[in-house]
Amino acid sequence: MATKKDLRRLRIKRGIRKKISGTAEKPRLTVFRSNTGIYAQLVDDIKGHTIASCSTAELKAEKGTKSDLSKLVGKKLAEKAASAGVSQVIFDRNGFLYHGRVKSLAEGAREGGLAF
Repeated sequence: MATKKDLRRLRIKRGIRKKISGTAEKPRLTVFRSNTGIYAQLVDDIKGHTIASCSTAELKAEKGTKSDLSKLVGKKLAEKAASAGVSQVIFDRNGFLYHGRVKSLAEGAREGGLAF
């Protein structure tokens, strides 16, 4: 059962997705934040393919706060994007506030070389 908070996020998400869409040259960097981890992927919406993805589950050996791990996920995703030939993305915060772990992931991706 979806809570009031979840329904609010999904309503915001729909408004965001009306305005942005990813292509092969400039994919959409979408973020999902759960209580335990953070997940990010680069999506080509025209073909419906995921170009690259990364999450805190891949960084099991790393230690630190959730925000620190989010920054590492952003950097790792930027490395994968560079190997796939992607340098520019459109950031999709997926209805989450641009604050805390979502902001840390975005900063890590920028440090890794992604432009948005």
